Amino acid sequence: MRTTAYLVEEPGGDFVAAEVELEEPRDDEVLVRIVATGLCHTDLTVPTMLPPEMLPTVVGHEGTGVVEKVGAAVSGIEVGDHVVLSFRSCRQCGPCRAGDVGYCEQSLLLNYMGMRADGSTTMKRGEQTVFGNFFGQSSFARHALAYADNCVVVDRSLDLTRLAPFACGFQTGAGTVLNVLDPKPGDSIVVYGAGAVGLAAVAVARGTGVDTVVAVDPVAARREVAAGYGATALDPTEEGAGPVEDRVRELTGGGATYAIDTTAIPAVVLQAQRSLRPRGLLVALGLGAPEYTIDAIDLLQSGKVVRSSIEGEADPLVTIPELIALREAGRFDVDHLVTTYPFERIADAVADSKAGTVVKPVLVWGE
Repeated sequence: MRTTAYLVEEPGGDFVAAEVELEEPRDDEVLVRIVATGLCHTDLTVPTMLPPEMLPTVVGHEGTGVVEKVGAAVSGIEVGDHVVLSFRSCRQCGPCRAGDVGYCEQSLLLNYMGMRADGSTTMKRGEQTVFGNFFGQSSFARHALAYADNCVVVDRSLDLTRLAPFACGFQTGAGTVLNVLDPKPGDSIVVYGAGAVGLAAVAVARGTGVDTVVAVDPVAARREVAAGYGATALDPTEEGAGPVEDRVRELTGGGATYAIDTTAIPAVVLQAQRSLRPRGLLVALGLGAPEYTIDAIDLLQSGKVVRSSIEGEADPLVTIPELIALREAGRFDVDHLVTTYPFERIADAVADSKAGTVVKPVLVWGE
């Protein structure tokens, strides 16, 4: 079938609308008419790292839409279902069988290479190969092929535009709190970086009863959003206020129980480590810097733990319904973090995202 997709044709290039040919779904595939797609940092960084032979490509990994066709081997998904599309996993390797689907042994191939597991691609432009199948979807397109392992069926009454970030950004931030930290009301959490991932962490922490939440961000508008959840918001650039880690320790009675970094800035990760109380836990979520500096003396004298997390240890088939239920119960209030753009304004969405003037851009197809 023919459909419209937004291609990246050269490393670091702009998104360009083009007509492409999308294959019919195979037995294990699901054809989805995309309604909305979140714009994530990964969609901007991955195309800059691809070699020319893996371009043009179609990214997008926070898709929502309506199922139009279902392969013969797919169960539990029907034509007309509304779905949220998340990351893929093989569901057969050791980590997957243990429930750790974010650490699937086939994750690189299934999510980042722009092709099926057998090496075939899903799209063409004339005779030119187009690398689709990004995160098993490539949802920067009017239609996408997805799979049972990354299709989450949701109630048809829900607004798919608001649910798009649940596929990755909101899932990562909130999942880290729920699945990794599992905090108690008396615990304290400091979040460095109040973007979509960080604010999702703040929202779910406050919504599930954590008393002390601190958000650190230099952007006033984002601090204001964090404060709206009941978090204490700190400006790390404030003159004369003293080191951020000292201010966090004062607010948390000697150091935070948990810290989350979403910035990937080495100096900020170091601040996050130093913000912890003895035996505190830091989870680094940001993607960017190739190396972090750790304060070895602080680490060895305190029993602190520094670790990472992929997608907040989430299984999309489990975590996304849980987060939607929290949203419906008023305990995960994130709708106002979304700013929508028609797909033809994708360049504006990218610019606003990079400038930090919006928290979570979501691209929407018109009728």
